[in-house]
Amino acid sequence: MDISRGRVHVRRLGSPAVLAYADRLDQEARGIIAGLEDTDLARKCRTPAGTPITTWKWLRAMCEHEAHHRGQIYLMLNMLEVATPPLFGLTSEEVRARSA
Repeated sequence: MDISRGRVHVRRLGSPAVLAYADRLDQEARGIIAGLEDTDLARKCRTPAGTPITTWKWLRAMCEHEAHHRGQIYLMLNMLEVATPPLFGLTSEEVRARSA
């Protein structure tokens, strides 16, 4: 796998630009979701592949999908030797250090 491409993209876009883009999309999605009524959530929608699914189930799948991509990002950053914050609070080393 050629991880050097990742370094190029980070340098070209710059972390602040990437974070600003992610924040903008997050706020846009929050606004759309906040506007949904119970009847909207119970209605069927279609996935990009055209599969019908209940809207609330599609939203739940999006949470799982985001978690999947977060894992991918952490893996890629680890391969680039970029330190990342722990996903679930304390690291295993911090848990060991705080254990009796």
